[in-house]
Amino acid sequence: MHILVLGAAGMMGRKLTTQLVRQAKLGERSISKLTLVDVVAPERPNFAGEVQLHAVDLSAASTAEALVESRPDLIFHLAAIVSGEAEADFEKGYRINMDATRSLFEAIRLEGVRRPYCPRVVFTSSIAVFGTPFPDVIGDEHVLTPLTSYGAQKAIGELLLADYSRRGFFDGVGVRLPTIVIRPGKPNKAASGFFSGILREPLMGQEAVLPVPDTVRHWFASPRAAVGFLLHAAVMDTASLGIRRSLNMPGITATVAEEIAALQRAAGDEAVALIRRERDPAIEQIVAGWPRAFDPERALALGFSGDTSFDEIVQIYVEDELEGARS
Repeated sequence: MHILVLGAAGMMGRKLTTQLVRQAKLGERSISKLTLVDVVAPERPNFAGEVQLHAVDLSAASTAEALVESRPDLIFHLAAIVSGEAEADFEKGYRINMDATRSLFEAIRLEGVRRPYCPRVVFTSSIAVFGTPFPDVIGDEHVLTPLTSYGAQKAIGELLLADYSRRGFFDGVGVRLPTIVIRPGKPNKAASGFFSGILREPLMGQEAVLPVPDTVRHWFASPRAAVGFLLHAAVMDTASLGIRRSLNMPGITATVAEEIAALQRAAGDEAVALIRRERDPAIEQIVAGWPRAFDPERALALGFSGDTSFDEIVQIYVEDELEGARS
């Protein structure tokens, strides 16, 4: 199996690649080749098979065609700019999150015109495709009502994924990721970044800024669970998906106060004291339009599984990033 990972240098791309190398197979098929792509060069994994690394802009002319020409069996499309940056830079958001996605899908279609070709495409979408008004718990039938440019771009990607799959150009699965916490590394430009920051920095003995009230409720999953979603989407039987190709992933609903309580249980009062409250009206406005909880019945029935508690999410970060040593 030849696997193409777009966005391979990002946090999720790196963790996905690590797991692919560790498994060395998906389902019953061994992985023989990895093509890792991002706007900056991905790190070369310690993989026994063939590895190709590319530092390219997926939205640039002919880039998608060149990547698809090698006819990968499975494509993970993780490449995107995050919510805050997409809101701040309207043109860049649509160029990267929409135009590049359409270019990729068109490249796959045109490759199939030359010779039969129908890869599995796993597309990372987001719960940002939903916006107010919505019920306290969103079910599988709720309509897409994005209230940010990022959410609109992901919703467009979902519609394209469904239509290209319906036409048989590829076999697509859309994975609507919850907000991923705790993200390792430095803060990014995502409006949701503080959800990780108020846990990550205190766990390392550093101050963190909380820009919203403690009462804000949101939907979360750990990086480990998110990688599991992507791997399951890669091998699942898509016959039961029909034309509804995108799924709400399992997650944990929690308020900021419940996040902080989990931090206190993991690292004590000293860690909690490192959180500094500094309201940011712009972030508050964005977050107010995001969903708070889901009933992911369809995904669960199709074999997806996630985290069991917010304490587990914190523990996963400690295990995976701090090697079990709490600050």
